[in-house]
Formats: sequence, structure tokens, C-alpha cells
Amino acid sequence: MEKKTERQKFFTSKEMKWEDLGGGVQRQLLGYDNQIMMVKVKFEKGAVGSTHEHFHTQSTYCAEGKFEFTIGDDVKLVGAGDGVYIKPNLPHGAVCLEAGILIDVFSPVREDFLDGSAVSYFGK
Repeated sequence: MEKKTERQKFFTSKEMKWEDLGGGVQRQLLGYDNQIMMVKVKFEKGAVGSTHEHFHTQSTYCAEGKFEFTIGDDVKLVGAGDGVYIKPNLPHGAVCLEAGILIDVFSPVREDFLDGSAVSYFGK
């Protein structure tokens, strides 16, 4: 039987705890089950999401701020209202140019975020 992981049906951001990832980055796990996960990530200016890759499909919406994203060999500035799509196993990273918030959606769920085994790719 497949392991099922899920949260409540509704969540209020102000009631959700922030996880400090170091290097000026914090994360809130929002809604998820075994197929999909939504995560809010808050960056201070200058914070870095080092180049990394994972088998998950990822789509990211920039809610606030400005970021320089590198996806594969492509580099592009992303600002509030913009989004990116990252296919599985494609190296990607970002530098925060103006403090902001990204909303990441992963499929399937990032189990490494839930069990604490995720390797940190954040730093200054």
C-alpha cells in the first residue's frame, strides 16, 4: 500500500510555522499530499538558492521581489507576477536581487522536506 502524506484542507499563512533554512531563506510548507506540494519560500536580498537538481517537476510563481534564475544554460530575471517551469533533473538555482517570496509547486511531494533529509542548497 502506498504511503499517503497530507495536510489539512485549509491553511492560513499566519498560522503556519516558518522553517529557517539559513542564508536568509525561510520556508513554509503549505498544502500537500503524495502527488503534489506547495511551498512558500521567503528570501532576503542577496540570498542564494545554489544550483541543484531533483527528480520532481517544479513550477514557481514569484509573488514578490526580483530573482536571477538559472535553469539549465538559461539565465533570466524574474519579478513579481512571473513564473518558471523546471522539468525533472534539470539543474537550476536563483539569486535574490530584491527581497521576495516564491511559491514553489512540486510533483510528486518533496518527501525530503517532510522528513528533514533535504540537502540545503541555500546560502549567502
